Amino acid sequence: MLEKHSKASGVGLERLCAQDWIQSSEAEYGVEFFEAWFQGKAYQKHRHDTYAICLTTTGVLAFDYRGTSEISLPGQVVVLHPDEVHDGYAGTEAGFGYRQLYVEPALIFEAIQTMCPHACSLPFVRTPVALNRTLSAAIISAFQGTREPLAIDSLIVQVAEGLLEADPSCKQVPFPRHLDVPALKRARQYLDAQKTRVVHSSELEAVTGLSRYELARQFRAMCGTSPYRYLLMRRLDFARQQLAQSRSLVEVALEAGFADQAHFSRMFKATFGITPTRYRALREPERS
Repeated sequence: MLEKHSKASGVGLERLCAQDWIQSSEAEYGVEFFEAWFQGKAYQKHRHDTYAICLTTTGVLAFDYRGTSEISLPGQVVVLHPDEVHDGYAGTEAGFGYRQLYVEPALIFEAIQTMCPHACSLPFVRTPVALNRTLSAAIISAFQGTREPLAIDSLIVQVAEGLLEADPSCKQVPFPRHLDVPALKRARQYLDAQKTRVVHSSELEAVTGLSRYELARQFRAMCGTSPYRYLLMRRLDFARQQLAQSRSLVEVALEAGFADQAHFSRMFKATFGITPTRYRALREPERS
């Protein structure tokens, strides 16, 4: 988002104050590092196109997910699957702090293929809050270590191992669908490069050689979301980078390929659970 090497890795959540704040890094090699502290309501209902793996560090983190209300205490790990709607709020008046990794599902998919005796699907963690020592250790070491490529590779393996522990069915049930992985990688690379405009189905058909419907089915199997949602998130990630530099909402909306500021604001809030204006305000302490 703001810079390749965020201050997030070196700032402890023990510096609690009355003002809500967030800090994050731009996604590096498929992983975004994020930490925050909130009192009261943090996020309205939204969803990500990545795995969101969170370690609660202080207070009580509460959220609604898959029809139930959940809480996470310090030391517990929250795992949210891609494209699952959720919110976030403080479970007590004292507020809560957390550190979180957003990990591209395609990286997890590639890693678990090397760990399972047969091809298997993306892990789905049915118990979203748990004491998962593998995942908590991965988050702690990630924020204490470097963001170099080999370090990220090791982190992905550790996260994949933790997710497999939380969903052992992946190792037992083979994945029946054929996936054209090279074509899906070409689709991802193309969408990554088109983060300031709308992409049409015919473009992806030309890039991949797959029909739009077969592409949509296979893309979700490997990436955990649809090509549309994946591209929307790339456009909104681009917009977050621009907002962190205090650019106007109108300029950011147009540069990210939205029709107008109102459309951009609606999509941003639906995706991240906060408005663009509030997001920019939450980033102010990091810039100062």
